[in-house]
Amino acid sequence: MRVLEKLIITVAPTGAVTTRRDTPYLPITPKEIAEEVYASWKAGASIAHIHVRDRDGNPSMDFETFRETVERIKEKCDILINLTSSGGLNLQEEERLKICELTPEFASLDAGSMNFGPGVFLNPPDFLERLAEKMNQYQVKPEIEIFETGMINNALMLAKKGLIKPPFHFQFVLGVPGGMPATVKNLLHLIETIPAGSTWSTIGIGRNQLAMNTVGILMGGHVRVGMEDNVYYKPGELAKSNAEFVDRIVRLSHELGREIAGVEEARSILGLRKE
Repeated sequence: MRVLEKLIITVAPTGAVTTRRDTPYLPITPKEIAEEVYASWKAGASIAHIHVRDRDGNPSMDFETFRETVERIKEKCDILINLTSSGGLNLQEEERLKICELTPEFASLDAGSMNFGPGVFLNPPDFLERLAEKMNQYQVKPEIEIFETGMINNALMLAKKGLIKPPFHFQFVLGVPGGMPATVKNLLHLIETIPAGSTWSTIGIGRNQLAMNTVGILMGGHVRVGMEDNVYYKPGELAKSNAEFVDRIVRLSHELGREIAGVEEARSILGLRKE
């Protein structure tokens, strides 16, 4: 039985869709998000995927709110920062690009347009090229978010132009209405489609979260958990913190014989720049 590399756990504490109507435990302010990230880091997460909200709790790409949130997190721990470039639908391109100026280790590169619930998530080719160029300017590694197979080809077209470079890191987001369903068959197809030598992580939306996480652990990938993707710890029971999801993955991974990567180990596995 081959020994798998250590598991990287990403925590996504807020997202752009979940609201306080879904769960009263959702962190919204920079202080709340930083506290949730810190608790998740202590539990075993090595990456934090960050969205922010405005004062009314609505999705936001406000640069100063991102800055404050990142500073608060860095005061507490050395977790790797992954900033969203897509904190909602119908955003201005410039505000999506600007988050690279905070020089996070990662930023999301959503590799194509798609129906997203009742709306349309727009990521046209010219925007993706501009985003990749901005990431290169600030030495930010793209987390290539894949919602359906065609997005892999979109990413490889950027690679052919020299705009993104290996080793690539793919985040498979399965179960979004409008995207690929969260099935093992679909996940296997995506894994087989990406270039050799790439790292990958998997997300299952809602009730699919734990199943996709478990398959990811067993297959040698990495996982994301958090209230961005799911608010229920088990059917009918809300998670009271994001750290609860991380705790469960740590226990499960140990039971399945796979160790957890710390921050510097995750940095090495993903080929990130040294600080």
